[in-house]
Parts: sequence; structure tokens; C-alpha cells
Amino acid sequence: MRILVTAGPTREFIDPVRYLSNRSTGTLGYALAARAVVRGHAVTLITGPVTLTPPQGAAVVRIVSAADLAREALAALPDADAVVMTAAVADFTPADTHAHKLKKASAALTLTLKPTTDVLAEIGRRKRADQIVMGFCLETENGPAEARRKLASKNCDFIVLNTPANFGDVRESVTVFARGGDQTPLPPLDKPELAARLIGLIEAARGKE
Repeated sequence: MRILVTAGPTREFIDPVRYLSNRSTGTLGYALAARAVVRGHAVTLITGPVTLTPPQGAAVVRIVSAADLAREALAALPDADAVVMTAAVADFTPADTHAHKLKKASAALTLTLKPTTDVLAEIGRRKRADQIVMGFCLETENGPAEARRKLASKNCDFIVLNTPANFGDVRESVTVFARGGDQTPLPPLDKPELAARLIGLIEAARGKE
């Protein structure tokens, strides 16, 4: 199977030295890519800026911004049998990027933000019937309702409900929502163990190719 994995944060630059980003470390995305390689799949890893070493055997595409990720993921989509969207993509980016470093001033600074491309929704819109798409949903409230909503609105086969407590190299407890209505809470697992479970779900959905 050809599996496309996205991982890590994006950076949305305000000026040449400052940017908006998030706490994603890419740990789970890299674990998913590593597990898929071990299972014999052809893996493309699209990664934001992280300090991790990509798994040997994966084709690596490095990106910085949400626009970069949208461009690369949508370009790779036609060749993928499955897509695992673990990247923490910025929902907003500065409307204007300043060419020079903003100087500190006594007056307050107002930033105008504009929405980025909803990459998961666009993948869901373009996906073929034979492609499997697994999205991730990080919520701080109304998690199950939001996961079910995104499962439908973004045309995913799976949504993995996550929380901020799972950032970094910690044991992770998630709930997997499937297109058919199944809701599977998983116990706290190390990232490689969780990756194995999630890749297993994709393999089962594709008939263990």
C-alpha cells in the first residue's frame, strides 16, 4: 500500500523572525510513518519543522507553512492508497507578512489573520472511493461531537480524537471514530504502540494489502 503521512506543526510567519505555530512535536506522525515502513508499505512523509529523524525507507518532503502542506499533500494525493493527516496545520495565517523585523513599540500591535486552506476537507472532497483517509481532531471541549461532525463534513474514514495532554513523547489515549459509526476508545499507549494500532485499522479497511 502507498501511504501518505503528514506530521508536525506549520509556521505562519509574521516577519522574518516571528511566526505563529503550535505545540505539535510530530512524534506520532513519525511513529506512524515508521510503523508503515516496517509493515512493508511505501511511505511518503510530509513533515513540518521538527527535531525528529525520519524513518529510513520513507520518502520525505519538508514543508514550513500551511500553504506548503496543502500544495504538497494535494499533489501527492492521487498516488496514495491511504492518507494519515497527523500534521497540526494552522487554521489561520497573517494576512500580511512584513518584509523586515517589526520594531518594538509602546503601542499595541494588531494582527489581521486570514483562514488557511482546510487541507483535510480538501483531501476528503477529492478522495476516491478506494482511498482511506484518517484525520485527527484535537479538542478541548465537546470532543466526541466535534469528531463525529468532522468525520462526516471532511469525508474521512476515520477520525482520531486527541487532546492537548498527548503532545510530545507521552503515553497517548485517543478515541477512534469510524465511518460506519464505531467508536473505539484506546487505552494509554506509547506512540509506537498507538501507531501500530492505527496502521492496523487502515490495513483492515484496505483488506491488508
